[in-house]
Amino acid sequence: MAATTRELYLETGISILADSGYSALKLSEVCGRLGVTSGSFYHFFKNWSDYTGQLIQHWLASRTELEVAAVQAVADPLQRMRDLIEFAVSLPHHAEAAIRTWANMDPDVRKVQEMADHARYQVVFDIAMELLDDRVAAHRYSSWANYVLTGYSQSTLPDDPATLTWAAQQFLDSLADASNRPRQSLALADDRQQATVGGSQE
Repeated sequence: MAATTRELYLETGISILADSGYSALKLSEVCGRLGVTSGSFYHFFKNWSDYTGQLIQHWLASRTELEVAAVQAVADPLQRMRDLIEFAVSLPHHAEAAIRTWANMDPDVRKVQEMADHARYQVVFDIAMELLDDRVAAHRYSSWANYVLTGYSQSTLPDDPATLTWAAQQFLDSLADASNRPRQSLALADDRQQATVGGSQE
């Protein structure tokens, strides 16, 4: 019961970040949403700093580490990527944006944000490497996926999950298509792209 109650406090913090942003994350708001007194809060947390430290670690574990660990059990790399995309689309994107704002002001939060970004990059990179056996291509695909996810979370445009899902599908289709091409054709395509880029600079 204690663990469940503690998790409710932490999930409430994520909900506040999603609904109202980092500036709204306050003890009174957390307790108010749960309908409890501050005495109940101090039963689970030493102080506000303890709470916020546990909150950002909870976000890292529940919104990145658990999902990354879960997909490792999936044998098929494309299915692994589908599962990751489904999870990424379902993230509380306003909370993700609020945490990035928080990270810009708190170096400890920034370290956790960097850990999440690295883990998200690495899991996509590993899948792309398994499919393509090409480090440059794997880096580009992983960067593509993370740029889309971060950009969507940070955008001030109206939420559009359908378009985010569409963008994710384009990514998955491109990766699947690349995995079906012969290795040599992938290398030649990259050489042509480099030649085009080099030519445009002259």
